[in-house]
Amino acid sequence: LLRKGDPDRGAVTLVLEKRGEFCGILERELLSRAHVVFTGGASLYRAKRASHPNVHAFPSSVDVPHFSAARSCDFEPADQAAIARPRLGFFGVIDERMDLALLAELAKRRPDWQLVLVGPVVKIDPASLPRLPNIHYLGQKTYAELPGYLAGWDVALLPFARNESTRFISPTKTPEYLAGGKPVVSTPIADVVSPYGELGLAHIADSPDDFVVAAEAAMAEDPVARQSKVQRLLEGISWDRTWTDMH
Repeated sequence: LLRKGDPDRGAVTLVLEKRGEFCGILERELLSRAHVVFTGGASLYRAKRASHPNVHAFPSSVDVPHFSAARSCDFEPADQAAIARPRLGFFGVIDERMDLALLAELAKRRPDWQLVLVGPVVKIDPASLPRLPNIHYLGQKTYAELPGYLAGWDVALLPFARNESTRFISPTKTPEYLAGGKPVVSTPIADVVSPYGELGLAHIADSPDDFVVAAEAAMAEDPVARQSKVQRLLEGISWDRTWTDMH
């Protein structure tokens, strides 16, 4: 129905509200049948802890040996090797959670910076992606290839939009970037601000201008001092520990 012609905003809003109500009903039904509930992040835990008597938070962990290979990797993937420096990179799904306007403005403000985006484009029209000379879409890569791309970046990005899709996300790539030895710049996603921003392990920026300033600060960091702080964090997290605690 909504694809025929140009539906009025009221009709679209009503459909979205009804969809939200239906999802809420399904969630309550699911929770009523569950004996234990795990949430993939702290913000989601805070939102759901009153909905069930046995809720536990398990934020994203990291395969440290896999991603720490980026710190000593001397192999440059062929499709990234020709891209100039500095490189600001992202790996992950490129979808409605990505702040495309922010990326475009960042690229315009610093045309000498190269933005490298690794991952598939899903749920959005590829034609909507900003196309500028210093934005490079390298497509989907395997898990095994990611440290090689990460090794060639100067800054790792989390350029997520602030919308309903990102309200409770806890990006797994945050500790992956840090394990790979890269400074991180992120929009103010709750589960990145706390703990990573609060610990000084991620630069938080909202506007394009703030992103430029944050990226400049990230590139000026002392990598040895940063990695010392990161190492203390990484020693306390692993997927093995997460599984053991859940079990």
